[in-house]
Amino acid sequence: MVNLILISVAALSLVVWLVQEVKGRRQMQQALQWCSEKRTATDAATLRQQALPGWIEWTYRLVLLGWFVWIASVVLIKDGDFALALVVLTIIAGIIGGLDRFVFEKARQAYVSAGNVAVYITYFIKKDQDSLKNEFAGPLPIAENARSFFPVLLVVLVLRSFVIEPFQIPSASMVPSLEVGDYILVNKFNYGLRLPVLGTKIFEVGEPKRGDVMVFFPPNDKRYFIKRVIGLPGDEIRYINKQLYINDELVQQTVLAEVPPLQPITQVIKEQLDNVDHLVHHDKRIYRGDFVTTVKPGHYFMMGDNRDNSSDSRVWGQVPEQNIVGQAFAIWMHWQSFNDLPSFSRVGRIR
Repeated sequence: MVNLILISVAALSLVVWLVQEVKGRRQMQQALQWCSEKRTATDAATLRQQALPGWIEWTYRLVLLGWFVWIASVVLIKDGDFALALVVLTIIAGIIGGLDRFVFEKARQAYVSAGNVAVYITYFIKKDQDSLKNEFAGPLPIAENARSFFPVLLVVLVLRSFVIEPFQIPSASMVPSLEVGDYILVNKFNYGLRLPVLGTKIFEVGEPKRGDVMVFFPPNDKRYFIKRVIGLPGDEIRYINKQLYINDELVQQTVLAEVPPLQPITQVIKEQLDNVDHLVHHDKRIYRGDFVTTVKPGHYFMMGDNRDNSSDSRVWGQVPEQNIVGQAFAIWMHWQSFNDLPSFSRVGRIR
């Protein structure tokens, strides 16, 4: 629903701007030519009133209303794809801004710089001359906004798609490594460059390793998940009585603490995956059963560090390679809710 509104408003913006630039600009120039011949306007305000078509203003407001509806739908419905929104906004701003700059601008400037119109504008005071030339030869509001926002959108799109992207941790499935309210940074380069929205890999860089904390899309779900890479393609994974085996080798675990001390519920355990040491939680009250599987080619087996309170590959299956988003590598802020102040006590590298 939200994505459909986005695409519809973007298309509306392009169509409205083209109509304004082609039909509206022609009407504007015809009116300006008539005013220059008849000398009907003696001040800038009167000239604007006579030469600028009124419908350009209300169609621009219609476009603004459309974007307001889209923003409202994002807030109220709490849906939509930010990556898609960024791509659509960048493309539509690039198309409008590019056409305006390289196709229409030269002809507009030539029109107000030659003939009767150019002579007529010189009759006004210097300040009004500059403002009138800008209005009659400059970009219309939609194009002006597009040209202003496009460089910013493009930089954000490139950084977010190919370099680094921020995320917020919404659940406790990665406790104690990551807590609810942690704001993290995800490296989009380590696992290869991928096209935004499509996720298609276009450049090989590296592959996930055991112990990596990875952001991805689980099978048949459009939400971002974050878990730890446990199994690589071809690995046999066994999870028996809360003990993890990879290819028949027991993953070393050391119990560091049991909390609370008087009636222990949670075990805090140090686990070693290849060369990665990290902490996991076991809930002594919960037993989810044993699990055995072999990781398929081109897939990864993911588990949360909060082993008994995590929806992961034991529930929804293995993650295909094309669903990978990137490697989480750092916490840059902790902000649990708007009622709390942001904290930087947890800033550091993710283990």
